[in-house]
Amino acid sequence: MKKLLVVGAGFSGAVLARELVGLNDVQVLVIERRAHVAGSCHTSRDDETGVMVHRYGAHIFHTSDVEVWDYVRRFSEFFPFVNRPKASIASGVYSFPINLHTINQFFGMKLDPTEAARFIARKGEAIAEPRNFEEQALKFVGRELYEAFFKGYTQKQWGCDPRELPASILTRLPVRCNYNDNYYDSIYQGIPVDGYTALVERILDHQGIDVKLDTPWEDDMRDEFEHVFVTGPLDAHYAHRFGRLSYRTVYWDRAVHCGDFQGHPAINYTDMSVPHTRVREHKHYAPWESHDKTVVFTEFSKETSTHDEPYYPKRLARDREILRDYAALAEREHKVSFLGRLGTYRYLDMHQVIREGLDFARLWSAAAAAGGRRPVFPESFRI
Repeated sequence: MKKLLVVGAGFSGAVLARELVGLNDVQVLVIERRAHVAGSCHTSRDDETGVMVHRYGAHIFHTSDVEVWDYVRRFSEFFPFVNRPKASIASGVYSFPINLHTINQFFGMKLDPTEAARFIARKGEAIAEPRNFEEQALKFVGRELYEAFFKGYTQKQWGCDPRELPASILTRLPVRCNYNDNYYDSIYQGIPVDGYTALVERILDHQGIDVKLDTPWEDDMRDEFEHVFVTGPLDAHYAHRFGRLSYRTVYWDRAVHCGDFQGHPAINYTDMSVPHTRVREHKHYAPWESHDKTVVFTEFSKETSTHDEPYYPKRLARDREILRDYAALAEREHKVSFLGRLGTYRYLDMHQVIREGLDFARLWSAAAAAGGRRPVFPESFRI
């Protein structure tokens, strides 16, 4: 029986491992350098309050992909949850993403949907092809809303001028001329009742899968396996041969209070005078539970150093040049594939990672059965 190695026990590695053992006569070893599975989706109970905490930042599962939705519900019950963040700016707390309520509250008006659409169109600047985040925002919402809701928050979150960031980042933030304050447009939305870590543990619970925690990748491991699938950082896998790809990371200050601290799961702080980016109150991510105390995490963003967890790929112009070198090197490999947010240096949500894991397992298995060259990157990978 062939032995395969999956590096990383987050959603990407777990789904891939599960599908590989279902499609092939193989034994899969999953190694994880952390002491737990589920990667940055890891959840566990807070010892002091009993609240289920999203240890690396809150995650709300959302998708319009029926197969992905059915897949995760094989391993966990999901409680419906709609993500409705708020934004705290100098003049008050507003509904976010920007919707009709935000527009009317911010400008002190009572516009209907048609009037609001015309109003925002007049506010938007005439920029035919936005070249960066700032120009995209100015085209969408105009300078007043951009400077109130986007500019400072973006600078804090990404650590650079918004004009250095690609315009594509802003396409993930809708602007609505109705009172829909749902952050996502996805059909299916929810949070696993017993947390993401339990869900991933069940995905990995298969006789064809072995899991080793506290086990980092070492280069000589490749000799023991027919193929290696890497879901960790692409540049780290190659010992940063061409330089480091830049990421933003986040860290938190934890506090415990009695009762209810802010009455909401997440409030974003957009003003540069406030050093943190948002405050999360984790018990509100599990409204089916009841707790007397509450645990609050104040979130800060910074550049990733050598000892930090990488979270958000920046993908600036210099990064893409470095990425090309790593991708070319990877394509010369014969026994290694890369996938997931870190393995392909792309911003991916959970549902996209799962879809990619399902598709890549099928793609790799078909190539292996045909005796052809095994794929190195997912078909959706672009630089």
